[in-house]
Amino acid sequence: MDFQRIIQLTELTRKKSFFLFGPRGTGKSYLIRQEFGKNAIVVNLLKTTVQMRLAQNPGQLEGIIDEATDSSPGIVVIDEVQKLPVLLDEVHRLIEERHITFLLTGSSARNLRKSGVNLLAGRAWIAELFPLSIAEIPDFNLDRYLRYGGLPAVVLSDDADEQLDAYVQTYLNEEIKAESLVRKIPAFVEFLRFAALSNAQIMNYASLASDAGVSPPTIASYFQILEDTMIAFQVPPWKKPTSRKAVASSKLYFFDPGVANTLAGTRSVDRNSNLFGTLFEQWVAMELRAFLSYNRIKQKLMYWRTDDGLEVDFIIEGHIAVEVKSSRKISNADLKSLKILRADPKVMENGLINDFYLLSNDPVDRLTDGVHILHWRTFMTRLWEGKIVKKTKTTA
Repeated sequence: MDFQRIIQLTELTRKKSFFLFGPRGTGKSYLIRQEFGKNAIVVNLLKTTVQMRLAQNPGQLEGIIDEATDSSPGIVVIDEVQKLPVLLDEVHRLIEERHITFLLTGSSARNLRKSGVNLLAGRAWIAELFPLSIAEIPDFNLDRYLRYGGLPAVVLSDDADEQLDAYVQTYLNEEIKAESLVRKIPAFVEFLRFAALSNAQIMNYASLASDAGVSPPTIASYFQILEDTMIAFQVPPWKKPTSRKAVASSKLYFFDPGVANTLAGTRSVDRNSNLFGTLFEQWVAMELRAFLSYNRIKQKLMYWRTDDGLEVDFIIEGHIAVEVKSSRKISNADLKSLKILRADPKVMENGLINDFYLLSNDPVDRLTDGVHILHWRTFMTRLWEGKIVKKTKTTA
C-alpha cells in the first residue's frame, strides 16, 4: 500500500533547501524515493564507506555530486545528516556558490546541536515528518491506532507487536548505544518505561527520578535525549494573562502511541480505561501538531491548566481551544473548563481564542453555550480540510 503523505517535498524544495527531520521509521527515505525517484542525487550517510570518505574530506561532497550528473543537479539529498555535522559547512558553500538545492534528512538533532552548527543560517528551512495521520490512512481505525500507532511499517504489518518490539530495540541499539548518548543503558531503559507511563502528563523530574532511581539532573538529560531523537515532544503551558493563575510546567507526549505502549509494556487498550483516554489525548496532540507543521502555520500548540485544577488540553493562540474527552456521552460538567475560559474577560477583550471545541466519542455534533461539541471524526475531517484552523500558503 502506498500512503499519500500530506507533506509535499517537491513543493517544499522548489525554491529553497530544507532540513527534513523526523523520528526513525516515519518514512523519510521512502517518501524521498516516491517523490523524486531518479531525479535526486542521494548521499546516504548510513553507508559506512560514504560516511568515512566524507569524514576524511568533506570537500569530496562536490565531487560526489559531479560524478552523479553531467549537468546541474535537480536536488541533492543527504540522508541522516546528523551523522556528519561537519558536512554542513560544505553544503553551505555549495548553496551559496552553485545554488544547489539540498534536502537534508535527520532522525536526531543532538549531534547538530552539540556541534554548534547554525543549520545553515536560514539558507535551509525546516520541515518535519510524523507518523501517519488520519488524513493519510485509508479506513482509519481509532482503536488499532491507539494500540499500535502510525509508523508506516507497523500500519502495514501483520504482526504489529513484533514490529514495535524491533523498533524499540533498533532505537536503543542504533540511537542510544551506537551514539554513546548515555553511560548506563539499563538505567535509561528503566527511565523509558516510567516516561512512557507518564505519557500525556505534566513533566515532574523529581517524581520520575525517584521512580527510576536516578538523580533529577540525569532525568533532565534523559528527557533531552528523548526530544533530540524525536521520540517525545513537549506541549508548553499557555501563559497569556487570564483571571486565574496558570501552571508553568510543560506536558510530555510520545511521538507515537504504539511506541509508548511498547515501552510501557502495554499489550491491550480497553475502551473504558483511563489509558484509552490518555492515548486518545496523545493522538489529538499528534494530529494538531502534524497539521500545523505540514501547513507551515507558525503557531505553537499549548495547553492551559490553572492552579485550582481547571484544564483545557490544547490551545492554538488566536485560533482554538480544544478539550478532549473519551466519553461516549458528553455532559454539562465536561464543558466546565472551556466555558470558564471562554467567559474570561481577558480572553474575550484581547481576542486570544476564536473558537472552543470539545472533541469526544459522543456521536451527536452540536453547539452548546458557545462550545462546538464534535465527534472526533467530524473534528478531524474539518481540521484537515482547513475549517478548524485556516491553512496558509507560505512555505517559509
